[in-house]
Amino acid sequence: MAWFYLIVAGILEIIWAYWMKQSHGFTRIWPTVITIVTMIGSFGLLSVAMRTLPLGTAYTIWTGIGAVGAFLVGIVVLGEVVSPMRVLAAVLIVSGLVLMKLSTNA
Repeated sequence: MAWFYLIVAGILEIIWAYWMKQSHGFTRIWPTVITIVTMIGSFGLLSVAMRTLPLGTAYTIWTGIGAVGAFLVGIVVLGEVVSPMRVLAAVLIVSGLVLMKLSTNA
């Protein structure tokens, strides 16, 4: 279950990052509320996953899911620039996540 919680926490991180962008510096109420609620959920699930998973693994996977997910949302939803260097960076992050998962026994 720890891996499930960690993946959901990572997805919530993507959601809060998107809505933080939409909050325009916390000046819009509903995007701000969504940001705060999903942040709390993300941190809460991360803490539950950390009961079983090693700190380094859990935190790396959580931030990696958030980083790559936010990168993809930026491209697909917000129309951000796709460049070979940015894509390579995302591929390297995913490679690191796979290696981190493979190196963990939990």
